Amino acid sequence: MNLSCTNSSAWKAESVLISVGFSLIFLLGIAGNSLVLAVLCRNGQMSTKTTNMFIFSLGVADLCFIVFCVPFQATIYTLDQWVFGPVLCRAVHFIIFLTMYASIFTLTAVSLDRYFAICYPLRSRQMRTPKNALISIGLVWSMALVFSVPYLSYFSQMDIDGIVLCIPTWEPRARFIMDLCTFIFGYLVPVLVLSLTYARTIRYLWTSVDPIKDKSESRRSKRKVTKMILIVAALFCLCWLPHHIIILCMWFGRFQLNHTTYALRILSHLVAYANSCLNPIVYALVSKHFRKGFQKVFSCSGNRREENRVHAIQAVNTVIGGLSCTHGGVGGAILPFCSVLAFLF
Repeated sequence: MNLSCTNSSAWKAESVLISVGFSLIFLLGIAGNSLVLAVLCRNGQMSTKTTNMFIFSLGVADLCFIVFCVPFQATIYTLDQWVFGPVLCRAVHFIIFLTMYASIFTLTAVSLDRYFAICYPLRSRQMRTPKNALISIGLVWSMALVFSVPYLSYFSQMDIDGIVLCIPTWEPRARFIMDLCTFIFGYLVPVLVLSLTYARTIRYLWTSVDPIKDKSESRRSKRKVTKMILIVAALFCLCWLPHHIIILCMWFGRFQLNHTTYALRILSHLVAYANSCLNPIVYALVSKHFRKGFQKVFSCSGNRREENRVHAIQAVNTVIGGLSCTHGGVGGAILPFCSVLAFLF
């Protein structure tokens, strides 16, 4: 009896922690990516600058990943069974992998875009056009669709001993090949491309500094750019590495199913999903143009609230004036109430 109570209380504590973790990722991801998209749409340069177009695509992918992944994964770890039906069982996992691939491929495209822009600024002008950027974004999402379509049949709803679950139903060999392909094309190849492009970019920035400029200024600029690039690559690799390691260890028989490994699996998902919250910070907040855009968004919302407050006070004063003129004593009686309304607005 005591053991069952202890296990029950432990499970409740875990459920609370899982819910809090997924909720934070959901809220931060929604807010961060929505803010990035709002800034890009407001500045009027999204259709003329290729980097902004790629960042917009990344924000859309990350936002969709947060919306369609986090809530359902949270219910999987907190509820006893799948409650959303067979159609959503397939659709949710398809969208999860679609947006995952789109995010990863977009990050890779951004690294290539930055590499050509920095290392070949003149020759890349003819190639880095809005039209070619749109073609690249379309190619990114098309590739993501191709790699994620098999997941429409990979997961299915099943009733096991009266418990409804949404689990993989492919044969073990087919599942192993699919998971291995996901690791290779959804992690290993993008990491290799990121490492190569950022390594060459860092080398270029480090060796091609104008000697006429002040040394301290050149060193500061190199540190800032190098730090940003290393953070981008490191965050992507570190956030998704635990997830892929656990999947590979499960297939190679070195990941026993127990309470500790179950907690590690949940933690790997939390860290991987957190990458979609960190991308807006890395790609947007390090830029002074985005910081100004954020300030404009918040200042506009503040101005709207101030305008609403002024209009409300004017409306209240109009009502007070009308009541005072037409009903005399009633206007005097209602004045304190209207003053309170004006204060609240």
